[in-house]
Amino acid sequence: MTGRHTVEQHRHTVEGTDPGLFVQIHEPANGAGLRPVLLIHGFSSSSKLNWQDSGWITALQEAGRRIITVDLPGHGRSYSPEDLDSYTPSRIRADFLQIVTDAGARPLREGDPATGVDVIGYSLGSRLAWEFGATQPDLVHRMVLGGPSTADPLAAFDLAAAQRHLADGTPIDDASTAGLLKMAQLLPSNNLFAMLSLIEAIKEEPFDPSEAAPHMPLLLVAGEKDERAATMPELAAIAAKHGANVETLLIPGRTHTNVVTSRAFKEAAVEFLGV
Repeated sequence: MTGRHTVEQHRHTVEGTDPGLFVQIHEPANGAGLRPVLLIHGFSSSSKLNWQDSGWITALQEAGRRIITVDLPGHGRSYSPEDLDSYTPSRIRADFLQIVTDAGARPLREGDPATGVDVIGYSLGSRLAWEFGATQPDLVHRMVLGGPSTADPLAAFDLAAAQRHLADGTPIDDASTAGLLKMAQLLPSNNLFAMLSLIEAIKEEPFDPSEAAPHMPLLLVAGEKDERAATMPELAAIAAKHGANVETLLIPGRTHTNVVTSRAFKEAAVEFLGV
């Protein structure tokens, strides 16, 4: 398929339980034949909100890239599985591997720009991308991580307090938990059961960036006003220690919430992945 507006849509399934992940393939504007780019959105968002509405898909298509987007379980147009295992980071990484393989991604071969896959993650998507790159070094070529942190904010979420609040309105003392729950309730497409299941599953597999770090080139991007950006140098140092070439970029005036819409972010990502 060719053409800027050509989109292939399908439900992705893997062996075992059926997470019903909603996947879209967006063809490049010029059919350049470069390796595809996997986009991974953040918590309580979707591929449409993070990547389509903010202009990322258009920017990458115009750069000749084939794009793979996937809505995480319980997000966007994906299903909300009842089993907790479908929400674990390890299961989601396995789904990513199957998705990019189904989309035609092949192991990296030196000198062949059509092999491998590039990855862009944002917020929670950055955590998932970090681990995906670390476990798939023969497939992932380069990665761009937006709003990255050495700590996963979902790990500190007070699940019991959130459940009490939803049951009888008991106030939530922890500001971070209250903010994340409010965020999850803002979008009609979000399934609160799925949101809480995702948080519970993530708590079972804590994020430790030093345990398994990616080796491929990384671009770490954060808003200047993003509090999580304070740990970005530490994250860069971890990756560099494991042999990765790391670049960092702070976007002036931007926060964790709105850095994804930055033109400077898009331009830097397109340039970085174009190597």
